[in-house]
Amino acid sequence: MLVEITQLVDRDIYTPDGRHLGKVNNIVLDVEGGRADGLFVSEPSEYLVEGSRSVNVPFRWVSAVNDVILLKYFPKRVSAKKAPPATAPAAAPAPPRAPVLERASR
Repeated sequence: MLVEITQLVDRDIYTPDGRHLGKVNNIVLDVEGGRADGLFVSEPSEYLVEGSRSVNVPFRWVSAVNDVILLKYFPKRVSAKKAPPATAPAAAPAPPRAPVLERASR
């Protein structure tokens, strides 16, 4: 069965154990490779994704596409961890300078 990529938008997506993750909001494309790279879910289930933060489900996790999309893998729960504050790393000491060799004039 062939499915146009645009037909995947608004389809329900389910985890391997049958839990409803959400609806596909957009498709992530690998333009250079010419293939679908992921399915973007903008409002996933609070039970599966902390804070219902948007997730990009890798296309390699897709098991089947028909009236719904079934995944072959999805973590039990996705946690939203805050990134550590951006700080400049401490400057490493400069390496000792190599002696400058000059060409002897003839």
